[in-house]
Parts: sequence; structure tokens; C-alpha cells
Amino acid sequence: MNQRSKLLLLACAATCLLAACAQPRSSPQSLMTFFVTSTNPGKGADLGGLAGADQHCQALASAAGAGNHTWRAYLSTSAIASAPAVNARDRIGTGPWQNAKGVVIARNVAELHGDNNLNKQTALTEKGEVVNSNEDKPNMHDILTGSQPDGTAFTGSEDKTCGNWTKSGDGSAIVGHHNRNGTGAAPATYSWNSAHATRGCSLPALASTGGAGLLYCFATN
Repeated sequence: MNQRSKLLLLACAATCLLAACAQPRSSPQSLMTFFVTSTNPGKGADLGGLAGADQHCQALASAAGAGNHTWRAYLSTSAIASAPAVNARDRIGTGPWQNAKGVVIARNVAELHGDNNLNKQTALTEKGEVVNSNEDKPNMHDILTGSQPDGTAFTGSEDKTCGNWTKSGDGSAIVGHHNRNGTGAAPATYSWNSAHATRGCSLPALASTGGAGLLYCFATN
């Protein structure tokens, strides 16, 4: 091989190396398929219904670099005259789901509602941050779900969803404890998705029991 051919080969190799280095690398957030919202949209449990809650999840995920997924809020709604009940467990895909650090919190829907890996250290925000719990100030461990422990909607006429996520005043919603701990009676106090009811639907009412109107968000794909 002559000198000119060697130089051409070296030039080609250098070009390929530069092209490989220029390829975008996947960030932890781009692989994220589960998070707790870092913020509430601003109106307490009035999320604009399921559609508004989903949009909030999608917007936060997109801002964090995970907009390549379709995101849904883990929320149930009660049956009304014009629409049947919606179960949170039916909205979130099939899994597996991992947080912003790549830690798997559940491999499928059954595991999510059974022996999952969801706790204060793994239930991170879309930014990869830990959410305050009852050991911190302010306490923010109440996560809105409106769901029973198995992820299904409640029956009956009692409000469990702040008017299917359209109320920011009177009403009540079921919340879970992302840190799997609280001051109530077991086993509900350890439930990630069905710990107790709120005292109202406004941000101050949600804060009074240890919440900030945060949601669980899951990628369906």
C-alpha cells in the first residue's frame, strides 16, 4: 500500500470516528417510562379531567427529554350518566416501567399492583429528583389517584375523584403515599395508590393532609 492510500484510509477512519461521536446519546430521561410530577398544573385537583392530566404528564415528560413516549396519568374516574368509570390500571400500558435513573419500579400491571419497587427512593420526578415525604417539609407524599388498591375506580355516589378531576374547591379524592408510609392505620397508610381521602380539592386542602396535587405518570409505549 502506497503512502497516498494509507493517508486516505486514515482520513476515512477519522471521519467515521467523528461521525460516531456526533451521534446523540440517549439520556436517562429519554429512557424514562415512569415519574411523579414535579408540579401541579395550578388548580389543585382540577386537572381538566383525564385529558388535562395526560397533557400535564406529556408536557413535563417532553420538557425532560422523554417526549418520545405517550404518557398517561395514573387516575381513575367514577361512572356518570354520560360515561362509564375508568380504571387507572387500564390507562397505563403493559410495562415495564423505569424511573429517570433507570431503576425498574414494576415489570407489568400485576406487579405494579402487587410486590412493586415503588418507594421514596424510586418514585422520582421527571427531573430525577426525590419527592418530599412526611419526614420532610413541606410534606408532599399524597399523590392523586382516585383509585382502589387494585387500580380500579370506586363505585357508589361518594366523591373519590374531586368530580372526576374537575373540582378545585369542595370535594375529595383518594391519594396514595409514594413513600409507602404515613400516620394512619395499616395497611392503607403504606399504600402507594390508595391511602386515604383528601379534605378538599384546592391546593391548600390537599396540602393539609400532606400533598401538593402531584400525579403518577406512566408511558404507555
